Amino acid sequence: MWAEIGADGDPFHRCALAHYAADVQDDPRVELMWDERALAAADETPAGRAAEYQASLQVRTLYPLLHLNLADVHRRLGDPSRARAHAARARERLPVLDGTEASAPGHAETVIAALDRVEARLSAEEDGAPVSTP
Repeated sequence: MWAEIGADGDPFHRCALAHYAADVQDDPRVELMWDERALAAADETPAGRAAEYQASLQVRTLYPLLHLNLADVHRRLGDPSRARAHAARARERLPVLDGTEASAPGHAETVIAALDRVEARLSAEEDGAPVSTP
């Protein structure tokens, strides 16, 4: 599908495809590549483009989850500095999820809980505690 959309194809479609492709990777380095593609495509997506697909959808509501995913994969790859930077960006962008119709019920809470877990794992790893990676 990526070859069909192309590197220069619709950025909204590239964002969605890369986001989902990242989720099915076994190798975190490959996952990182797809997560980075998703974020780059989101940055290229015009503000109103997502609404063409679904009236209530806004590209800006994707950023908390995109940065959360990058925080987690950088953590798993042993790069706590980048992980913390993306966790901070995810947390900064959480307010866009408040009251958005595009967010499924409980979506904001799910993202917040996942972000809390990533940050807790980062803290535990920095303290030298063993942390499992679900």
